[in-house]
Amino acid sequence: MNIALITGSGGLIGSESVSFFANKMDRIIGIDNDQRAYFFGKEASTQWNENRLKAEFQNFTSHNVDIRNYAALETIFKQYGNDIKMVVHTAAQPSHDWASKEPLTDFTINANGTLNMLELTRLYCNEAVFIFTSTNKVYGDTPNFLPLIEQEKRWEIDETHSYFKDGIDESMSIDNSKHSLFGASKVAADVLVQEYGKYFNMKTGVFRGGCLTGPQHSGAQLHGFLSYLMKCAITKNQYTIFGYKGKQVRDNIHSYDLVNMFWHFYQNPKCGEVYNAGGSRFSNCSMIEAIDVCENITGNKMKYTYSETNRIGDHIWYISSIMKFKNHYPNWQYEYALETTLAQIFDNMKARL
Repeated sequence: MNIALITGSGGLIGSESVSFFANKMDRIIGIDNDQRAYFFGKEASTQWNENRLKAEFQNFTSHNVDIRNYAALETIFKQYGNDIKMVVHTAAQPSHDWASKEPLTDFTINANGTLNMLELTRLYCNEAVFIFTSTNKVYGDTPNFLPLIEQEKRWEIDETHSYFKDGIDESMSIDNSKHSLFGASKVAADVLVQEYGKYFNMKTGVFRGGCLTGPQHSGAQLHGFLSYLMKCAITKNQYTIFGYKGKQVRDNIHSYDLVNMFWHFYQNPKCGEVYNAGGSRFSNCSMIEAIDVCENITGNKMKYTYSETNRIGDHIWYISSIMKFKNHYPNWQYEYALETTLAQIFDNMKARL
């Protein structure tokens, strides 16, 4: 039997993984305890998504387990053993703002929880492909010291710089920068996944995401940029832009496109490999540009205020280079551009609200 074990199965990337792999694997085992509701409030709960998946996919089973609980996780790994062919580890505390409120919670979920998953994979199904959703925050604020130029609606990197054409690649240092506590806990997890691949020769892949987005996101003010922005556009609630004149640039990758990267990696895995995974030059926008698109889609004029205080460690300009992944997996390609993704988010959120 071929089983995919997916943590954070009710979240954006976890639920997309359930949907994507449901017809490719015999069984999907989800692990999710709806910590998102604890982090960001009941409106950010993923329970609705978990219920949807259970109704839609008969081969999906979910366990309400905290990834910090080694004994509870071990029971699951013991039950399925070598039938587990793939582990997609998406569960996390995902906000660099929230992490400063409870550093111990953040670190034990992101670092210790990842170590639990790696060690249990090594002990009970060491031939499984282990896929980890890391973050561009592992680079800290190093991107802010690139030669950036202010334009009318966005910051942009100088055209003479090597990152201009394709974006930031995996050679950027993760040392000597301000990461946020969230970034630090994800660095720990990121390096652990690499180490289990290189030291134990396990098939592990690290995907350093840009802004991950899609219609199944339970967006909140502290996490889920495009989802929360669209929610404010629909409800006409006030949105706050923090610093950089609203011209900070993010690349945005649709959850389907990211999970499709996982699929390509699974079919030809490597040991301890690292990939930047974002929208690249294909799909990116500044805050102001995103507001323009949301207003066009909803027909509503957005209410927003501006705060001069930027978020600590926030990126002024970040666009991922996906050239390394494309070189390794040339048949992978994007399916969803920015405007298409936002239109999907609008349709889904209108139905939910």
